[in-house]
Amino acid sequence: MTAVITLKPSRLQLPGLLLLGKKPRIGGFTLVELLVTLAILAVMASLVLPVAQTAAQRAKEAQLRDALREIRTALDAYKRMSDEGRIARSASSSGYPPSLEILVQGVEDQRSPYKSKIYFLRRLPRDPFHPDTSITPSSTWLKRAYASEAEDPAEGNDVFDVISLSRDTGLNGVPYQQW
Repeated sequence: MTAVITLKPSRLQLPGLLLLGKKPRIGGFTLVELLVTLAILAVMASLVLPVAQTAAQRAKEAQLRDALREIRTALDAYKRMSDEGRIARSASSSGYPPSLEILVQGVEDQRSPYKSKIYFLRRLPRDPFHPDTSITPSSTWLKRAYASEAEDPAEGNDVFDVISLSRDTGLNGVPYQQW
């Protein structure tokens, strides 16, 4: 079966198709079609971008929550071991570790006949909202001493709590420093 194309000055006739006074389109898109498509894509991108940013912030907040829980659990375990007499401390000591690094380095178990070490963390988590990734993980946190007030946390001879140094506010409306 062969197709017959008949050309006349004012019309082009294909089998089953009649185009009056128009040239046949041979592939491609018009400028208007391309601009409409780009406009639709721009609107869709502007709707997706805030969602992606919120998802990224939520992920960082989850990391912050996990890091705070991990460090605070280790601090509490250190204090409990100190109160039980398994960690050597002076009479004037609060029982909290002198630094965050001690939680990773470990301390000697006073009750063990082999003087084995007690480790509280495998690694010290970083504050995910701290902008400088070149500093040590311990430097990304504000370390509150036992003797400092809750309203005005300050560093001291021990580490009672850790606080994010970020001045930003979470998606829940609470500043990260109050988490």
